[in-house]
Amino acid sequence: MAETEKTVKQVQQEIVDEFSAFGDWMDKYEYLIELGHSLPVIDERKKLEDRLIKGCQSRVWLDSEYRDGRLWFTADSDAIITKGIISLLIRVYNGRTPEEILSADNSFIEEIGLRENLSPTRANGLLSMMEQIREDALRYKDR
Repeated sequence: MAETEKTVKQVQQEIVDEFSAFGDWMDKYEYLIELGHSLPVIDERKKLEDRLIKGCQSRVWLDSEYRDGRLWFTADSDAIITKGIISLLIRVYNGRTPEEILSADNSFIEEIGLRENLSPTRANGLLSMMEQIREDALRYKDR
């Protein structure tokens, strides 16, 4: 079943289940790095200043495209763990309607222990990534 055929909650629960399989945070960081390597490559022409997420210590580019009533995201980062984090968010929100994104409960972030196991600057970056996805959804909400 494709990710977009599942509900946001189902995809989030899959992520929680995947992370619960790891005993310690070193293993979870390794998994995040793997996820970052699997992130589809963003078109280099989209790595522009206006697509850089503000508030991230590392450079994170997030591009969104609105088509057929849904948002489609591509992203990249110059930091491997950050790339894994944005890949998680894209997995949850890619191909969703703006309404689905805006009504989503992001408690899966706490359930996997991500925020508390990141450095303060990475945790701020995570919040900035989530805010940018929400801003993109707000921009297309009434179209």
